[in-house]
Amino acid sequence: MTDAAGAAPAEQLVPEGGREPDSVREAMNRVRIEVGKAVVGQDGAVTGLLIAVLARGHVLLEGVPGVAKTLLVRSFSRALGLDTKRIQFTPDLMPGDVSGSLVYDARTGEFEFRDGPVFTNIVLADEINRTPPKTQAALLEAMEERQVSADGVTRPLPDPFLVAATQNPIEHEGTYSLPEAQLDRFLLKLVVDVPSRDAELAVLQRHAAGFDPRTLADVHAVVGIDEIRAAQRAAASVAVTDDLLGYLVDLARATRQSPSVQLGVSPRASTALLAAAKAWAWLGGYPAITPDHVQTMLVPTWRHRIRLRPEAELEGVSVDAILTSVLQQTRVPI
Repeated sequence: MTDAAGAAPAEQLVPEGGREPDSVREAMNRVRIEVGKAVVGQDGAVTGLLIAVLARGHVLLEGVPGVAKTLLVRSFSRALGLDTKRIQFTPDLMPGDVSGSLVYDARTGEFEFRDGPVFTNIVLADEINRTPPKTQAALLEAMEERQVSADGVTRPLPDPFLVAATQNPIEHEGTYSLPEAQLDRFLLKLVVDVPSRDAELAVLQRHAAGFDPRTLADVHAVVGIDEIRAAQRAAASVAVTDDLLGYLVDLARATRQSPSVQLGVSPRASTALLAAAKAWAWLGGYPAITPDHVQTMLVPTWRHRIRLRPEAELEGVSVDAILTSVLQQTRVPI
């Protein structure tokens, strides 16, 4: 994994192999192999999605167009055997187009609620930063409370439930930055990079052989909902010592004291890092989290929760570099 000097980004996450044989863990790890039949060179992002499912969190996928962000989510949901719906976020999208709305039924003379696309297991929120804040906010209750409220009635969402949102980091014309309150609801922010030369060659070879990304005929469900829920319970039960909890608090406080940071991470960010570290430890077969697990998950869990000072941004300082510095300067428990 990593040492105290730095953290491995989530883009390089690859489980080390279970130390505790477990059929549920083996099934969850097989998801990576199944998704690999459709998506090449994004193993870290697949593992990040797995961690989000285990920790009952949401994922923000950032990458330029054409790096298989949408295909990744579709393949992932298919390998998990979960229902998925795609929302293409546009400037004219309304909140009711996301969460659902009341519709008048002429036959009964009454209004009835029609479910929006959030009533599914995995919501693919494509180009989420292309819709105004009012519509972006329609996802907030769904992401945090796993429910939708309309006309005084609360409607629970399916379980499991995950929002996988995509955004383009390059093109900013006609976009709306996500507010901090919504960014804080994402467990992880994963950067989906352009694949290596070998991976890109493999993509072309698959397409030359007749691969059709629209059908995903080769990707099959390898786990069921019962196994997913069992895996979530197992990940949540991974042990953690008081020394490790103190380490998490020290890391969070260090972000607030950094001279380059205007807004450090909140206590919610600490609980998110704890959940992500537990999921990562469970995938590797560890009965308890170690500093390595915390260090590995820190950057993808916190990179979207920090606001830099304007002068630091002008100097080209990156959030990832700040977080790596925080790891280097914070004492690691023995």
